[in-house]
Amino acid sequence: MVDFFLMLWAAIPPLLLLGYYYYRVPFAPPLLRLLMFFIIGAISGILALSLEWIFEIVVNWVLDWYQIKRCLPPSRCASTLFGVALRQLVEVGSIEEGCKLAAVVFPTCYLQRRYRLLPSTVFLFTIGVALGFTAEENWIYLYHGTASILDRAIGTPVHAMFSAPWGYGLAIYISSNTRLNRDRKFIFRAWLNSVICHALVNVLSSAWRYPLPLRFLSYGLFPFLLWMFWRLEQLLRKVQGKPAILLISDGTPQRRYWQRSLVVFALVLGGNAIFGLFLLARILSPLSPSKLFDADILWFIFSRFLLNLFFGVLAWGIYRYLRHSTRRRYF
Repeated sequence: MVDFFLMLWAAIPPLLLLGYYYYRVPFAPPLLRLLMFFIIGAISGILALSLEWIFEIVVNWVLDWYQIKRCLPPSRCASTLFGVALRQLVEVGSIEEGCKLAAVVFPTCYLQRRYRLLPSTVFLFTIGVALGFTAEENWIYLYHGTASILDRAIGTPVHAMFSAPWGYGLAIYISSNTRLNRDRKFIFRAWLNSVICHALVNVLSSAWRYPLPLRFLSYGLFPFLLWMFWRLEQLLRKVQGKPAILLISDGTPQRRYWQRSLVVFALVLGGNAIFGLFLLARILSPLSPSKLFDADILWFIFSRFLLNLFFGVLAWGIYRYLRHSTRRRYF
């Protein structure tokens, strides 16, 4: 019974997000077909886990991989982080993004022989596979007790954000009448981009375990995730034939530099506002409901919530200013 509830907690958040994107996309594929890709994505997660285990054994047999991952000399902390980054790039990012790509390509090629697939359909297949992969990963973490339900729920869209670049490239290539060699190269470059982003997120998420100044890297995690979410939304608009939302106009170099600076500032503010609310939820989650009404704890909740809300509203205000200034220039 406990395993059943863990499976529900692992699957429900990805399924809800999949339903959200399904109802957002016009002319979406049949729901059962999309759920098939969700299941294939979960199977690809099991395959990726097995391949990572085999990779560890084989490479450690050829090289001293465990020592390479630790990379102790000459500076223990910095070189250990380098070892973590190397493993995430060579092993975790490459294998997981490769398994997800294969999980989309093979069934999509089969369906393409029978149906004409729209770019938005292929992109939705990518999201379905990525969220199925997330559900399998959630179950592994929850079953072994290495992450909380809150942690996994927050990370629900992450694999979809990783896979968005190559999902977009694949959508354009498969739906095109004239498939050019440059489109294939674009898919590989987009997949490589996904691998790098995957590795970078995993490195930033582990940076809090290290002493200062490396611990400050963790404050770049949520701004980077926010940017990847923005990229996912932009690519989703493109595959639907909608114009991209512009925040940087074609003005003078000084104006573009100013707008880019505002975009980065908004990402830092908004990302760390979400990070602050996430930390607040993690702090409060072990407390019993009765303790939440203590005066000191209520003041702590109120002050932290208002502080993060202020940064979030400020980031939203910068975003609206950039949207308004870009519209004013073009219209």
